[in-house]
Amino acid sequence: MDLFINIFVGIIIAATPLVFAAIGEVVVEKSGVLNLGVEGMMITGALTGFVMTVHSGSFTVGILSAIIAGALMALIFAFITQSLMGNQVATGLALTLFGLGLTALIGNSYTAESIPDFPKIFIPVISDIPVLGPMLFHFDILIYVSIALVFGVKWFFDKTRLGLTVIAVGDNDDAAHSIGYPVRLYRYCTLMFGGGCAGLGGAYLSMVQTPMWVEGLTAGRGWIALALVVFGAWMPVRAMLGAYLFGGISILQLHSQGFGLAIDPQFLSMLPYLATIGVLVAISLNKKGSSKLKAPACLGKPFYASD
Repeated sequence: MDLFINIFVGIIIAATPLVFAAIGEVVVEKSGVLNLGVEGMMITGALTGFVMTVHSGSFTVGILSAIIAGALMALIFAFITQSLMGNQVATGLALTLFGLGLTALIGNSYTAESIPDFPKIFIPVISDIPVLGPMLFHFDILIYVSIALVFGVKWFFDKTRLGLTVIAVGDNDDAAHSIGYPVRLYRYCTLMFGGGCAGLGGAYLSMVQTPMWVEGLTAGRGWIALALVVFGAWMPVRAMLGAYLFGGISILQLHSQGFGLAIDPQFLSMLPYLATIGVLVAISLNKKGSSKLKAPACLGKPFYASD
């Protein structure tokens, strides 16, 4: 039973950075923008959060700094793609390379640093309940924040006028512009929200999951988050469930040898990325799949405002 609890907890922790990044990207793509710079924003948030925690001694400062760093990276992306009309794909790839290179340069002097363990929430009596207590009520606060964020975004799109306007901007930006909605402003805001979420996901990696800094810490999780948006058909809850599925695959590679499975460790390390490719291929082959019907019509297309 203890092994089962440890695996369950490990899956939730491994999935949380993906949840943050994927939910942020859901909001971005709902507005009609394709941001391939998620990996760069995650790694920037990871380094910023870790460095600020080392220097300030405050987890709160580290988390807020990571969110701001991710949002600023997204602001650069927004300015290039929405104001200067740069290509979204090329700009996203460039920002990812920029983030990876910059963090490798700056983070070199922080590889020997360490921070304390991130505090976990303990609720008297409830956290002591056998099995359910350690499985549901003994996590750090960011895990509960990630779940609340998912359902908050779902409520935002389903129940608020502002959320419906964002969807309208993503589905038909010309029509939204013609009736007076500031398309670029909406996209700037969603991009900064998505960048902040990606930065927070990166900070979770460096401050909670593996409280340390190493070059390339995100290890492609930003790309997996992008795949989760498609996997979840641009729906927040499905994207979250997909993140937990990929978290389970990641944890499987750690526990498989303990179960006596004779599988090469190199193959196990490939599993999350092979699964990502497999999901995208399956969706592409499913021509009548709901994921295609849910894709915002203006996704990745430049918007030219007409007077």
